[in-house]
Amino acid sequence: MAIRVPRIIKKSSTSLQVPKGHFAVYVGEKQKKRFVIPISYLSQPLFQDLLSQAEEEFGFDHPMGGVTIPCPEDIFIAITSQLRI
Repeated sequence: MAIRVPRIIKKSSTSLQVPKGHFAVYVGEKQKKRFVIPISYLSQPLFQDLLSQAEEEFGFDHPMGGVTIPCPEDIFIAITSQLRI
């Protein structure tokens, strides 16, 4: 059985560059970490559920300047590792 490694590109919070075909999200409950992920995740139902939670909690005014997802980092990684890109 093969282990699937997610295609999340984790960048430092100081880097503002996002590769073509990707976008930045901020994940965490108290301390936010920045992840750069493929835009293909936007079409995935699991990721759309995360975006709905973000909309409920933050609306469209994101304090970090990007999409903020209100869940623990380990849960975000577990969910995104299940996504097909």
